Amino acid sequence: MSNRKKVAYFHDPDIGSYYYGAGHPMKPQRIRMTHSLIVSYNLYKHMEVYRPHKSDVNELTLFHDYEYVDFLSSISLENYRDFTHQLKRFNVGEATDCPVFDGLFQFQQSCAGASIDGASKLNHHCADICVNWSGGLHHAKMSEASGFCYINDIVLGILELLKYHARVMYIDIDVHHGDGVEEAFYVTHRVMTVSFHKFGDYFPGTGDITDIGVHHGKYYSVNVPLNDGITDEAFYELFQVVIDKCVQTYKPGAIILQCGADSLTGDRLGRFNLTIKGHARCVEHVRSYNLPLLVLGGGGYTIRNVSRCWAYETGVVLNKHLEMPDQISLNDYYDYYAPDFQLHLQPSNIANYNSPEHLNRIKIRIAENLRNIEHAPGVQFSYVPPDFFNSDPEDESDKENNEKPNQIKDLDMCDTAEERRSVLVATGIKSRELGVNHLLRRKNYEDDFFDMPDRDQNIIV
Repeated sequence: MSNRKKVAYFHDPDIGSYYYGAGHPMKPQRIRMTHSLIVSYNLYKHMEVYRPHKSDVNELTLFHDYEYVDFLSSISLENYRDFTHQLKRFNVGEATDCPVFDGLFQFQQSCAGASIDGASKLNHHCADICVNWSGGLHHAKMSEASGFCYINDIVLGILELLKYHARVMYIDIDVHHGDGVEEAFYVTHRVMTVSFHKFGDYFPGTGDITDIGVHHGKYYSVNVPLNDGITDEAFYELFQVVIDKCVQTYKPGAIILQCGADSLTGDRLGRFNLTIKGHARCVEHVRSYNLPLLVLGGGGYTIRNVSRCWAYETGVVLNKHLEMPDQISLNDYYDYYAPDFQLHLQPSNIANYNSPEHLNRIKIRIAENLRNIEHAPGVQFSYVPPDFFNSDPEDESDKENNEKPNQIKDLDMCDTAEERRSVLVATGIKSRELGVNHLLRRKNYEDDFFDMPDRDQNIIV
């Protein structure tokens, strides 16, 4: 693993102030706890630290429907009863797992803005690795909230990377299937999605090994469905084999890694048995490819373990993890780590229902699928949307003067939905244009979420 990499870290100091509501498993406070550990371990001294911008409507509608974004920007705790039809249409509100809460849209703007900023840094070679622990909201759809996610920052980050890279790989180690990202790129070969997740009677109910993509995207969706209790050794051995084969075959120009921490042992909603070191080995392995890398957060609902994990993985990204003592030093959330105040976790004694035969069948099936794809697929020349941020106004002026009159300079100049879609098509999202209806096989899991005891509410800081 290369020792020296330039790392950019994105953190909004206000991100931990948002609150989904009493008893809700998603707690943005975990991002603030992660940052506190990063500071206490002095990891921030080895990174460039940025406060992300809040993404605007033009950026968000590169993927999301305008009506959906307008709804999210308009709704509040005071007026949500005036949006009865939209609440049902967009899967938001008290009857769903995506409640209305104070600052909802600003929270999503910040999460998405950090992922877009990170992708832009990678595009312009200002960093080798970018980290946004507030990102990784992989369930959000084009016009629908899902699984605590409202805006899909991952898709927006991928779209930014596609402006400069012919092929982008997305890797997801959250315990839940990365359905929103897979669905967005299900019909294109410009993005390969690889998701390791629990499959079966479990949210969101998608991600079977037979879900491989359609049209130009056939075989570019890779799903690794797993059972309860998988251990560090079994998970990493499978991860290494699958990802090595995908990278060798697909030759991505950049990688986005979603590090959902609900795959850790003892998670409030998760069913896996990974330790922090086992989880972080996947990050270390992806780092070793020496490709532009955007590292994102995701799920994780035992928040004291989430912050432990992401702080340690920040050390892995910096190659400073071996210097991090297991004893957690004093920080703003020190009492959360009682009674042992240790950084690392021990695996539980739950059974592993992933037999070697089952994992071997998965590896064989994925290898067979990958033989059907073109090695390092090429991309035709097409219109590329401009960067939202340009460091040299004179260069931008020259580009505008040399552009053909019929080019669309920016989405805010698109007068029709058709013009807006043409930009999306140029960057690889074409499922709606091709009439593909990649419906999700979902059921109602909200009762399971909210019946769980809120073990992290016992400590008030």
